[in-house]
Amino acid sequence: MDNGCVAHRGASGEAPENTMSAFRQAMSYDFVQWIELDVQLSRDGVPVVIHDDKLKRTAASKGYVGERTAAELQKLEAGRWFGRSFAGERIPRLEEVLEATVGRCRLNVELKTYGGRYPGMEEKVVELLYKWHLAHDTVITSFDASSLRTVRSLSSDIQTGLIIDAAPTSLLDELEQLECSFLSIGYRHLSRARMTAFKEADIQVMAWTVNDPAAMRKLAAIDPAIMICTNYPDRWEKVFWPSAAAKR
Repeated sequence: MDNGCVAHRGASGEAPENTMSAFRQAMSYDFVQWIELDVQLSRDGVPVVIHDDKLKRTAASKGYVGERTAAELQKLEAGRWFGRSFAGERIPRLEEVLEATVGRCRLNVELKTYGGRYPGMEEKVVELLYKWHLAHDTVITSFDASSLRTVRSLSSDIQTGLIIDAAPTSLLDELEQLECSFLSIGYRHLSRARMTAFKEADIQVMAWTVNDPAAMRKLAAIDPAIMICTNYPDRWEKVFWPSAAAKR
C-alpha cells in the first residue's frame, strides 16, 4: 500500500498514547501496517511503554519512570488525563504489547536512551523480540546513535533506524556508519531529491508526525514510498482510502 500508515503511539488522537486502548484502536483499522511506540526501563529493569521520562503528563504522578518498579508503574492512572472513559488505563509492559500485536501489526520501537540513560535496555528489548519471534517484524529506532550501535552488536537480524528532525548533508553517511536501513524523519525535511537519494541507498523512510491531511497529500506527491506516522489513522484513511472511510 502506498504511503503506509503508522499509528503514532497507537491511535493517540483517539485514545491515550502508548496504552493498550490506543494500540487496540490502531489495530481496529485494517490499513494500519505499523504501530510506533516508546520504551523506557523501570527501576527493576522491565521495558515499559511510555514516552516521557517524567510521570506527570500521562501518568498523573510525581517523579520519573526509572524511579519506579514495573509493578508500581502499572498501578498508576494512565488514561484519565485523556478522557474519563479511559480511566483505569495502565502503563503497559513492552511484552504485553508484543503479545497483543504479534501477527497483526509491525512495530516501530523507539528506545528512549539519551545519554546512556537506562543501561542494558537494548539487551532486554532485543531479548523480548526474539522471544516473540519478532526480530524480522520490528524496527528499533532511536535519536541515540550509541544505542543503535548496541542493538546492531546484539543482532544482525533486527532492522534499526535513526530518528532525526533535520536533514544534514552527512545524513546518508551517518546511516551507513550506523548500519541503519530505516530513517524516522520530521516530515518537513523531506523533498523529492532527498527521497531519491534515500531510495538509492535502500533506506526505508518514515515521516513524523503528520496529522494534517494537506501535509499527507504533499508527502504522497513527493513519493509513494514515504511511510506516514500519524496520531489519527482515520485522517489517513480519508486521504488515501476515502471509499472505505465513507462506509464507517
